[in-house]
Amino acid sequence: MLSMDEVYRTHAQTVYRYLFSLTRDAGLSEELTQETFYQAVRSVNRFDESCKVSTWLCAIAKNVLSQERRKHPSVNELDETAVTAPAPEEQMLAQIGQVELLRQLHLLGGEMREVMYLRLLGGASFAEIGEILGRTENWARVTYYRGKERLKKELKSDGK
Repeated sequence: MLSMDEVYRTHAQTVYRYLFSLTRDAGLSEELTQETFYQAVRSVNRFDESCKVSTWLCAIAKNVLSQERRKHPSVNELDETAVTAPAPEEQMLAQIGQVELLRQLHLLGGEMREVMYLRLLGGASFAEIGEILGRTENWARVTYYRGKERLKKELKSDGK
């Protein structure tokens, strides 16, 4: 296994981005990232390498955030009214209703449907999708793009 210094240099940004996506607070995310690595050092002997180091660290980060929310109830879930530029996926959801989107996704079938579910509804990155489905990140990107284009085509043909 890598030294904890190497683990920190390799995965600190990933943990920080994960926490920031949950809190939308840069300062809190930085503090929780540090606490995550502190907890990781304390429990490194329990890491059995049955998962990726990044997965293990994100699980610790999630627990650290949960503890922070229990200690300080003012640290709430992401404020849904926060002003941020919508991602292309969010724009697609805004243009069509969620029920219609689910109906169209169901019609896709197969791995394309899985990619679309994981990206649109699960918020997974293309790298994560590739890993989950045993494919490459590029394959996930291409499959997502094709699925998105197929959805657009179907929605146009439905007159929406």
